[in-house]
Amino acid sequence: MHQLIADITFSILFAWVLGLAAHFFRQPLILAYLVAGFVIGPFCIGWVKSQESISTISELGLIFMLFMIGLEIDLKKIIRAGKVILIAAGGQLIGGCVIGVAFFVAIGLSLGGGGFDALYLTVACALSSTVIIVKVLYEKRELDTLPGRITLGVLVLQDIFAILFLAVQPSLTDLQISIILMSIGRVGLLVATAMILSRFVLPKIFHQIARSPELVMLGALAWCFLIGEVAERLHLSREMGSLVAGVSLSTFPYALDVTAKVTTLRDFFITLFFVALGMTIPVPNSATIGLALVIAAFTVVSRVLTTFVPLYLMKQGLRASLLPALNLAQISEFSLVVIQTGIVAGHITSETSNAVSFAFVILAVLSTFIITQSDPITRWTIGRLKRIGLRDLDDAPGAEGDHGDGHGAARRIVILGFFRAASALLSEIERQNASLLEQISVVDFNPNVFRTLTSRGIHVIYGDISNIDTLMHAGVGKAEIIILSVPDSLLKGANNEKLVRHVRSLNPDARIVSTADLLVDVNDLYTAGADYVTVTRVTDAAELYKVIEAIDAGLIADKRAEMDRLLGERREVLP
Repeated sequence: MHQLIADITFSILFAWVLGLAAHFFRQPLILAYLVAGFVIGPFCIGWVKSQESISTISELGLIFMLFMIGLEIDLKKIIRAGKVILIAAGGQLIGGCVIGVAFFVAIGLSLGGGGFDALYLTVACALSSTVIIVKVLYEKRELDTLPGRITLGVLVLQDIFAILFLAVQPSLTDLQISIILMSIGRVGLLVATAMILSRFVLPKIFHQIARSPELVMLGALAWCFLIGEVAERLHLSREMGSLVAGVSLSTFPYALDVTAKVTTLRDFFITLFFVALGMTIPVPNSATIGLALVIAAFTVVSRVLTTFVPLYLMKQGLRASLLPALNLAQISEFSLVVIQTGIVAGHITSETSNAVSFAFVILAVLSTFIITQSDPITRWTIGRLKRIGLRDLDDAPGAEGDHGDGHGAARRIVILGFFRAASALLSEIERQNASLLEQISVVDFNPNVFRTLTSRGIHVIYGDISNIDTLMHAGVGKAEIIILSVPDSLLKGANNEKLVRHVRSLNPDARIVSTADLLVDVNDLYTAGADYVTVTRVTDAAELYKVIEAIDAGLIADKRAEMDRLLGERREVLP
């Protein structure tokens, strides 16, 4: 026991020190934890040598990690997932598995006869890192963009795929239909039990203890270990049970509260899991590094093939097809979990496991850079793809409107970029003066916006507003009113000040309306050439003040009825 405490002490201390270094160098913390485990593990300094300690630390971390992954799986979002996301995820998973098995068997890895290295590698390479993707997209404010939503949808369905694999994984050595059905039946029983209890029993209990944070956290942990033990009794695994426990809690009313309460504990044990995983990594030899590079290269190439192609065939455009492929081009932390279960079951060799760990490190560093720089990478790639003959949405019939001079149709009003403010503006124009819609042209590269506006008869040009050629092609030089309503935080490759300068250089006489995120940006926009700058926070504040006045006057019901009436009259492109 004393040795275990000492080993955990070394693990946390080194994880923190190297975590600080990773933070300063803007690298994923998971990398720091893996390196920390490698440094203090038996293959390097050797401060932690006990295999029992490493196994205990790893299993605890794995249980908590899967529990938290389960809590973050939103079943309602999966049910509501659109056709595009479902087909994209299906194409990526099925295509990735088919290509993966063929590739890894072709390079000599085992599949059957007690060895399943090719199968485990295929599954590992089919999963992408939720931690890395969500963190970088959140920092870039791209989670709510179309490529961001497609990426997140695919990630959720990847987690479901991993759950199904873990369900049949214990029976791989004797994979018969009856055994598969029995395994699925056990999982079904486990899921049904967990769902029924979380639906009808747990809410009543948690309602009584909601004001006691200690009992909420303790109750969540008790639920995690209870379902884990039930899974063990059903000849599944505690890890599988912890995942189901998390999923079953993800939809019940106190899920957010539970997540908030156990987040700190989760971070502690997830840190231990990756440190323990790093302890199992030996000093790499040339064969391990070579296989890791092969795995990394295959992951990137297969992700582009299996993600880009389905999206492109569904006419999402080159940009919206490329970005999810770039976002997803890495190996998941869940892949390390899958590989670890393969090691425990004796299905794969330690060499394969070590190679996957190194490939994870390589891709985590590379992918962080690629996602951060995805916009210039995408622009460069689109140009090359067009040169080899791939058509984008702006090449489709009617994509450019009726222009006879090669520079776009001459419209009185041009809206550059289309997000929620522009969507609300079009709805307001449609409600008050529908004839004005004939004088409007919209420029944006969201394929959903392009199709919806086109179907409503509104002139739309598919293109990137940060590109000066797109602005010229859109007829900006002839417009009377030019509106930039997308905030800087969502613009790619430019900001509103730069766009105003570009537009003013193309059209000295137009009235330019721009938007400002910060108050200090207003004067800069006027200096750049804007005629009017909107500040959303000011108009929002005025509306909120009216709501307070309505509450004080006892008229909040009337105020709400007025808003309900306004919302009922709107037909917005973006909900």
